[in-house]
Amino acid sequence: MFDPLFAETKSKFEKALAALQNAFAHIRTGRASPAMIEHIQVEAYGALMPLNQCAAITVPEPMQLAIKPWDKNLVKAIEKAITAANLGLTPSNDGQIVRVQLPPLSQERRRQLAAQAKEESEKAKVAMRNVRRDAIKQLETQAKEQKISEDVVKKARERLDALLKDYEQMVEKRLSEKTKDILEG
Repeated sequence: MFDPLFAETKSKFEKALAALQNAFAHIRTGRASPAMIEHIQVEAYGALMPLNQCAAITVPEPMQLAIKPWDKNLVKAIEKAITAANLGLTPSNDGQIVRVQLPPLSQERRRQLAAQAKEESEKAKVAMRNVRRDAIKQLETQAKEQKISEDVVKKARERLDALLKDYEQMVEKRLSEKTKDILEG
């Protein structure tokens, strides 16, 4: 009876989980990852564009990123954008490729990054709780209009709570994996 509501709720939970994964990709661990810088906006051809749209980003070594622009005239703009992004990274270039050597993370910085990951996971949980709240509101509105009984609302609410609990556990699992990567990486 409420399968479309549950399907929609589950879909929104999946989107919140995907957004969390995306946020985690931008949080640095002990290894280099193109996701750390691909979102940086570079001024190219009179407009701002994400770095990954004007250059290839590779990881030649575990602690280094190499950015090869499609157009060699963008080398200086890319270097400037990385510096301006305030990520604590210092780019260098040889006229063809911009290299970013990642400094080792201090324990204090690792703890800050772990806290940032926890904050992102809390945002995902709040988003999921809001989705559940909206679904319950929808059910209660139908009950007031006497389209469904209170018992049906109660059962549907229990099902939504169980679904939320499952997704919150997935968030916790991903948080613990990310935290482990950050602290040990």
